[in-house]
Amino acid sequence: MNREQLVHAIRTACEIIGADKVAIIGSQSILGSFDDEALPPEATISREIDILPFGSSHEDTQRLADQIEGAAGEYSPYDVLHGFYLDGVDETTAVLPVGWRDRLVAVESYSVVSRRTYVGLCLDPYDLCVAKLCANREKDLVFVQALISSGMLDLAKIAAALVGVTDSAHALAVSRAKKWVEAQSVPDASCSISPTTGMVVFGGTGPTLTSQDVADLIDEDT
Repeated sequence: MNREQLVHAIRTACEIIGADKVAIIGSQSILGSFDDEALPPEATISREIDILPFGSSHEDTQRLADQIEGAAGEYSPYDVLHGFYLDGVDETTAVLPVGWRDRLVAVESYSVVSRRTYVGLCLDPYDLCVAKLCANREKDLVFVQALISSGMLDLAKIAAALVGVTDSAHALAVSRAKKWVEAQSVPDASCSISPTTGMVVFGGTGPTLTSQDVADLIDEDT
């Protein structure tokens, strides 16, 4: 996925539902803040763009989301023609910190046909990482790890953003995400399993653990 495709998707989504703006809340919202050539490949590999329409109610938002997906969803003629597709979503799709709407990044898309400028409001990169870590799918963790490893995002700022999720309904997801972040601060090969006690120790001669191994052990212990 690249920035040009994102701009095309914004214009398409707005024209499908007759709106001036939509929000982009999936992984490709990262293109609102960074050029695709600067991003690691793991961050732009997805063919899917999650589009959140602004309906007058939850039901209206769902209706508009279905309309977008029906016209330009996976395996649609749009997907076949352009090589990517639009997934209509609602506001319950992602777990996000308080105030995320105030941090949205605007991307404009001009239509030479209608002579209108449409706007796609992309998630702030740190809010996006919160959503990804709370979703906790393998592809989400790979996405966040790639952004950290490339130096594009700061681990401490991701940890701070997680604190902004205050809804108790998401407490388990946030707790799991925080443990993952904590595990990333442990350098690979800096700890091991003691061959005598079976406990995690720093240094030592036991089997080397990666940061992901540490995260898994933390989960097992809770």
